[in-house]
Amino acid sequence: MKKSLIIMFTILGFLFHAQTVKIKRGIVTLEGVHVAKVSNKSNVYTFMDLKETPIYTVEFVDKSIVDSVRDSYIKLNRIYNKDKTLELDYISPSAFSGEEKSAAYTCVKSLKIIDERGINIKNLDELFKNNPKRKLDSKTKDAYTTRSKIDKLNITVNNVGEILSNGKPVGYFTNLPVSFGSEDTITDKTFVDIEIYDANSKYIGKYITTTKQIKTAGGKTFTLYREMSGRASILKFPTYKAIAERMAILDPNFIKIQEKVIVGEVKRDGVEK
Repeated sequence: MKKSLIIMFTILGFLFHAQTVKIKRGIVTLEGVHVAKVSNKSNVYTFMDLKETPIYTVEFVDKSIVDSVRDSYIKLNRIYNKDKTLELDYISPSAFSGEEKSAAYTCVKSLKIIDERGINIKNLDELFKNNPKRKLDSKTKDAYTTRSKIDKLNITVNNVGEILSNGKPVGYFTNLPVSFGSEDTITDKTFVDIEIYDANSKYIGKYITTTKQIKTAGGKTFTLYREMSGRASILKFPTYKAIAERMAILDPNFIKIQEKVIVGEVKRDGVEK
């Protein structure tokens, strides 16, 4: 009985302290009391006091990291002191909440920079002094690690299908369509796979257009892009650059060996050939 009473009062306590966040016509209210104002322009939400003095902005970011993995977060910036911008996680009251509601909800519930008295400048400044770390899941962390490796390789594909790393030729594509363009996405399903060779014409692997899979010469298989709903659906078809990047991750020797290529000759294990 005593345990049941404790649980009941705990729940009542949460309900008592819970604040209802609402936005109507640009006015943020807590439990029906006006506490701040917000305006929106080009995906940036400017929060103001009730006298309409701009205090800070919240910008939503949704970006592709690698393959189908995306990262969504907010950028917080003070208007009166723009010494730095914070990248923070945000929360939403429901899956159907828009960005404006999510921004206000995060400011109240998570960041504590809006309360019953309005915009809390002290808490806002404290937030910038002690920047909280984002809580990334393992999938997102792994994607950023992969992205970092890919960026260091600086892979590009020129207009004849040649693959370059930091400006140096490291390989090339074969079985390219007549209308090939280095920035094109691969949308056609063909019975002839697009193959990759290194600068010495050694077979590295292929991209199977019917299954959107990369298969290395060593037998590794990776589904590069999966069909997804929402914003991620734009990643349905890969570019030639994306294929080369993923192949470099699946087979590190593809780029590692070719980094030793010198005009007209190749050095391997310190021996010129």
